[in-house]
Amino acid sequence: MFLYRLLSAAVLLPITAWMVRAGGLWFLATIAVVSGLAGYEFCRIMRIGGYKPAPLFSLALIMLFLVDAYCPAWQIGPLGLSAVIVLSLIWQLFQKNSSAPTVDWALTLVGGLYVGWMARHVIVLRNGPRGLEWTVLALLTTWVGDTGAYTVGHWLGRHKFWPRLSPGKTWEGTVGGWLWGIAAGTFLGWAMGLGLTHGVAVGALVAFLSPFGDLGISMMKRHVGVKDSWNIIPGHGGFLDRIDSLLFSVVIVYYYAHWVVGL
Repeated sequence: MFLYRLLSAAVLLPITAWMVRAGGLWFLATIAVVSGLAGYEFCRIMRIGGYKPAPLFSLALIMLFLVDAYCPAWQIGPLGLSAVIVLSLIWQLFQKNSSAPTVDWALTLVGGLYVGWMARHVIVLRNGPRGLEWTVLALLTTWVGDTGAYTVGHWLGRHKFWPRLSPGKTWEGTVGGWLWGIAAGTFLGWAMGLGLTHGVAVGALVAFLSPFGDLGISMMKRHVGVKDSWNIIPGHGGFLDRIDSLLFSVVIVYYYAHWVVGL
């Protein structure tokens, strides 16, 4: 498992680094593909659990949020959101085999809202002032923290952290992730000229709060009885499994940069 995770990371990280560095439409396309697959996986696991959300409308909502973030001057958000809500509800009225149509409709919207609304923040962050640096700070702090938690937990983990939702997580791994994340944020904040104080603050916020994104997806997967959102990435599961923490991190970093730094 560890070897698969390492090999997958060796392939995906350079591609991700290039797309983040390129920015613009390349970055938008990357986020659209990853978010679209994550949204599909959300609908997929809900269907395994016996529900019937409509992936087409979830994906439409995700793309709407991303395009609206990239081209705010178009002002397509309100109209697009209204259209998806209305059309998805009309669609649900014709689904004769649905045993819980209201739940299916709600899950359709929630899947798109959860992935799309959260992911839109990374588009706005990347396109903002010093967007490359803030985006790199968000991504690397999260990944280093996740790696620290996995590594420390694998070798030293003994005490369960949240057994009800994630039996594999330990207190040792969690604390290791906090320390690695804070260290990464501190170093990156200094190295990229964002400020040592901002680096420490962002590192701490991301390290402490982003694991709740992972726990949230664990809650959903346990509810429907699946281990991974998919098995498309060897050693990592699905894209939803990989971006669950990042969806929290980009929101945290965006609002920190917007409210505290004033960008």
